[in-house]
Amino acid sequence: MPGYGQGFGRGRGRGRCRGRRWIEHIPETTNFRANGIPLTPENTTILTIEELEALRLVDLKDLKQEEAAAMMGVSRKTLWNDLQRARKKVTSALVQGKTIRIQGGNYIQRQRR
Repeated sequence: MPGYGQGFGRGRGRGRCRGRRWIEHIPETTNFRANGIPLTPENTTILTIEELEALRLVDLKDLKQEEAAAMMGVSRKTLWNDLQRARKKVTSALVQGKTIRIQGGNYIQRQRR
């Protein structure tokens, strides 16, 4: 069968493109570093803006995942994936003494209500 297993023209690997999330909060402080740890790319964990927003909504504002997902304009499963990825990154950085840098992502900033 011609083209089988090649993604039929998508050309960028598996799955769908990552959709934009609605974000209310852009942090002013974007780097957190343990004392005595040099600031190098090897010692840095990147946390995206949307991963931080998922943490903020669920863990800080105590919203249910369904509510947080609706605020970000994604499914509950997508929010759960972002949340799990963010928690793993933050925990790993804290345990290993790495710098956490908040940057990037695919989002649209929403005005606060």
